[in-house]
Amino acid sequence: MKIAVTYSNGEVFQHFGHSEQFKIYEVEEGNVKSSEVIGSDGQGHGALAGLLASEEIDVLICGGIGGGAMQALNDNGIEVVAGASGDTDEVVTAYLNGELESTGVNCNHHGEGHSCHDHEDGHSCGGHGEGHSCGGHNSESDANDAANSNNDEKSCDCGDNESCNCGDDEEGCVGGCGGCHGCHSAPAIEGKNVGKTCRTHYVGTFNDGTQFDSSYDRGEPLEFVCGAGMMIHGFDAAVANMEVGETIEIHLDPSEAYGERNPNAIMTTEISELPGSEDLTVGQQVYLQDMFGRPIPVVVTEKTDSTITLDANHEMAGKELNFKIELMEVV
Repeated sequence: MKIAVTYSNGEVFQHFGHSEQFKIYEVEEGNVKSSEVIGSDGQGHGALAGLLASEEIDVLICGGIGGGAMQALNDNGIEVVAGASGDTDEVVTAYLNGELESTGVNCNHHGEGHSCHDHEDGHSCGGHGEGHSCGGHNSESDANDAANSNNDEKSCDCGDNESCNCGDDEEGCVGGCGGCHGCHSAPAIEGKNVGKTCRTHYVGTFNDGTQFDSSYDRGEPLEFVCGAGMMIHGFDAAVANMEVGETIEIHLDPSEAYGERNPNAIMTTEISELPGSEDLTVGQQVYLQDMFGRPIPVVVTEKTDSTITLDANHEMAGKELNFKIELMEVV
């Protein structure tokens, strides 16, 4: 058996999609026989699943990871144990002793149940080889890649079950619903809770008072590693200096949340160039895949007889957000 661990200076690196190194362990009869550190060769986000598959990895141990990346790894037959932290050798030993429990998907939102996971008529994602990006995590560079690559190969390959196999969430981040959006360019977080696993309850509202999310409604606090890029920047920064038991209220401008809407993240292409897109309707969410295998969530915003327009902006882009946050525990 081969186990890979996201690696940085002997510790479990906390952001799967940004992993520059993995420590690979060869295991026989429950014991580690050898280990080595390999680089990701600049693979970037979702393509790391392919890299690990090529290394014939059986198990990945990591910190934060998004739903799409986990699905991509599972599709390659790789078991994922998420939420790990600390010394990589000790973590592997704990796994082999049956003492390491996975938190599951943990890099997908300021709170894990936001509606971006519940898109009406949203399509599930499968794997494709050569795909196309039409944006991605609302980052300006990815959006520009989208706007400038209309001639690249695209694939949608929708089946009869309306499952659009256009790739998977990138490491994560299921459309940037939480961290992973701002973490690519946001300034570093400072505070006593940085690097620690925090459990928080929260309620998120728009300026008109409309509630868009609540961990209380789900009956379970949100767990994340503070400062690891798993959260939108403003939420992360607020928790960094909180005391256990403290409750605060914060207001976030778009720059501290999902950024402003980016017109370059909108792409219009010929339906004939995107197989399967003829079955899509306005308002549906699908996932495309760029040349590196990174999944890009997009929404169909317009469709004619010959063209289709896809928007990779996050649904919360350009919006001011309010949060009431209660820090339940720091571990």
